Amino acid sequence: MTAEKLDVTRDEKARAPVPAGGAASALSGLRDEFDRLFDRVAGRFWSLPGELSTSFRFDSPLGTTMPAVDVSEADGHYEITAELPGLEAQNVHVSVQNGLLTISGEKSEEKKEEKKNCYLSERRYGSFRRSFQVPDSVDADKSEAKFEKGILRVSLPKTAQAAEKKTIEVKAA
Repeated sequence: MTAEKLDVTRDEKARAPVPAGGAASALSGLRDEFDRLFDRVAGRFWSLPGELSTSFRFDSPLGTTMPAVDVSEADGHYEITAELPGLEAQNVHVSVQNGLLTISGEKSEEKKEEKKNCYLSERRYGSFRRSFQVPDSVDADKSEAKFEKGILRVSLPKTAQAAEKKTIEVKAA
């Protein structure tokens, strides 16, 4: 199986996704408030390295299955890797809008068996949505997504200016 390239869409006019209403939404909002409070108190002591600490945040409303996701930084780009077993590339969607990267997908299976005096019908359905706030240093127009053997890799290149390493001379006072 070869890697299949997925389109990354960008919509400047779209608003950030809002979780479904009800208890999950209320608890998600409460969690966001605690996250903001913790960020103010703890600062960068308990955060991810570099710019990832305050930039990549995820939205995971309760009651939704969330895929395992790794966020890493390499020379010139950020990479998000998501484990999506059992999904096909055409059922995985990646978009960037208003500084928010959203990965979503759905899986639908239906199985029917008919035997003498026995009829079996099973259906399984599942969907997910993960959203990450991306740093301003990301060039969203050059983002790429590849899906192979149940693994999604999203590459978010940094702008040329952000990828450039700057050395600052230290002068004796």
